[in-house]
Amino acid sequence: MKPLTMLATPDGKWVFPNSAEFFAALGDSDPDYDAIAFAVKNLGFVKLQSIGQSVVEVELHPRNVELPALLAAQQQLLMSQVSLFRIRYFDTDWESEISSTAEHTIERLSELCAPVYTPAMTERFIVEPQEFSNVFHNDTSELRPLAQKWRVSFGHFDPSVISLAVQCQLLPRLMIAGMKPRERAPIWRFIGDGHKQWIGQNYQLLGVGEKVEDMPDKEYGSWASQYYESVGVSGQPRYDMITAMVDYQAESGTPRRQVRYERLMLPWKTPSDEVFVTMCSRTISRGALSNSVRPMAGSSPARKFARSA
Repeated sequence: MKPLTMLATPDGKWVFPNSAEFFAALGDSDPDYDAIAFAVKNLGFVKLQSIGQSVVEVELHPRNVELPALLAAQQQLLMSQVSLFRIRYFDTDWESEISSTAEHTIERLSELCAPVYTPAMTERFIVEPQEFSNVFHNDTSELRPLAQKWRVSFGHFDPSVISLAVQCQLLPRLMIAGMKPRERAPIWRFIGDGHKQWIGQNYQLLGVGEKVEDMPDKEYGSWASQYYESVGVSGQPRYDMITAMVDYQAESGTPRRQVRYERLMLPWKTPSDEVFVTMCSRTISRGALSNSVRPMAGSSPARKFARSA
């Protein structure tokens, strides 16, 4: 059976491949290249392909998709009667995911196309964003098990996340903040005891239930809270290299010293309406970075966010 293929243009109009409307939207009436692949990867088109009554495949480049195209694709999925959906999307390589419901597929498309908000840098806290794939595909990364768990569980948090952290000896370096829809300020839900050397033992125990921004080091708390909030709202992971001046609360006089560390932040859905954001870090030396760790390419256009229907 021949698949039925349609493309949503950046302004949300549906066109068929090789039609006059498609070439007009492409801006090239006689392309000598794979025009469909080019439109999807570079121009923000969304490709929708139906294979009989069984499978619908959505293909897109999330960073380039505009809100009208995303909404058009989501509306088509809502009307679909099939039982299997495949999302094929471009990150640093082409990735694919399969779902059995239109609702989950719509939600996942919203997450993939959510805007990336980067809090402002300060002289004290320097953030170098890295590609998430650097940690996900790095066999030697200590943080990789958490990234894999997040991916295979579709970001759903359950007790096995903590069990994995214990098994991989990551629990002491783990911090968890929770966010509720009507209370955007992140709240500490867990602080691993590996952080008490700089955060202070009293706060490591008593800080759970308090706002992230109300940490003893107010400047650090305000800075960190913005990142927890951005990850929780966008539903997208962050992998960063941080160079920071940190006040060590556990020592007299709160001496300040420079540290460099890698930080993996992951957003998790919970059985309630609260979103968990886990943060796991590892202190590194300046010369310890693998050649496989590369900064993200220059800033991409802001991506629009469409919440699932």
